[in-house]
Amino acid sequence: MSVEERLRQKKEAVELELERILSQEDSLLFRAMRYAVLSGGKRYRPLLALSSGECFGASQEMVLPFACGLELIHNYSLVHDDLPSMDNDDSRRGQPSCHKAFGEDIALLTGDSLLTLAFEVMSQASLDGDPLERKGWVIKEISHFAGVKGMIGGQMMDVTLSPEELTEEVFHDLILKKTGALITVSVKTGAILGGAGNSELEAIVQYGRNIGLAFQIRDDILDSADEEEKRDVSRPNYASLFGLEIAKNRLNNFIDSALSTLEEASLVSEELHYLASLLLNLEHRKGQ
Repeated sequence: MSVEERLRQKKEAVELELERILSQEDSLLFRAMRYAVLSGGKRYRPLLALSSGECFGASQEMVLPFACGLELIHNYSLVHDDLPSMDNDDSRRGQPSCHKAFGEDIALLTGDSLLTLAFEVMSQASLDGDPLERKGWVIKEISHFAGVKGMIGGQMMDVTLSPEELTEEVFHDLILKKTGALITVSVKTGAILGGAGNSELEAIVQYGRNIGLAFQIRDDILDSADEEEKRDVSRPNYASLFGLEIAKNRLNNFIDSALSTLEEASLVSEELHYLASLLLNLEHRKGQ
């Protein structure tokens, strides 16, 4: 079976589980939650978690609740990012953004609901062996990477830093928090659940950091070339700030570093290799 087919099957498993999680009732709030989550997306973070878990010997059934929890957290962040007080985006994945379809008040509550539901789903996961220790460790890591010192901290930098403050080093820090945090903790989740050792955890985290940087730089390259996409020009864009050629060089460098990290740590995963290399394809439209 090809790597593409294996990843397609993993994505189907994620989609089915997300549909189950979000089909608890037919209230307005759950309809908005389903609208926000089940409207597409590449499920990149869940695929990283599942592929990392498989690399370290964790079963798909073990990782799936956490993979879905990560996707719920990611989608809550997108719903809030699109609000007028943040990025003020009217569309998401080819359809009206949540606040345009349901109103700002419902969109705000939708994001809140997705975030809290994520931790409910993860806390109910059933693990073999030492479930409380590993479950608690993973939930602690996801909380950290999604919070003030991770994704939310990066969002704070995004809305408060002026272009004059954005050196390349500062921008890398912003990316590692805002975009890279959930990507990094996705691969770390799979590794923890698979019982990775300390050196393996260090390697997979370094892989995730490089992938997170590459992911955002790729999006910025595509945004800078997309004349039809109307975005808030006050938001930082890597290609606009440092130039398109520098952005493309950094993208290649970060992917090379990610793959080198896997090789040096003797971590053999065709899927993790593929998911990293996929970011080099600038002809393929981005997707969250």
